[in-house]
Amino acid sequence: MAHKRITHNPEQCSGKPCIRGMRIRVCDVLDLYAAGLSSEQILLELPDLEPADLVAALSYAAREVDHPVLVV
Repeated sequence: MAHKRITHNPEQCSGKPCIRGMRIRVCDVLDLYAAGLSSEQILLELPDLEPADLVAALSYAAREVDHPVLVV
């Protein structure tokens, strides 16, 4: 269910994964976490987001980095 909040549109943000069709990219949310902001601070910084959007962004990122790597 959380991944339904992540959208891809080649006409928006160069096709990068965004939150619910907005121009807020998953990487924007991750950058704010990496900068040390809490979930509450991120929601204040980006008031169009909902708590479930933050969970979706983290879940999406975790899924994306957990893919098989073939060593040749």
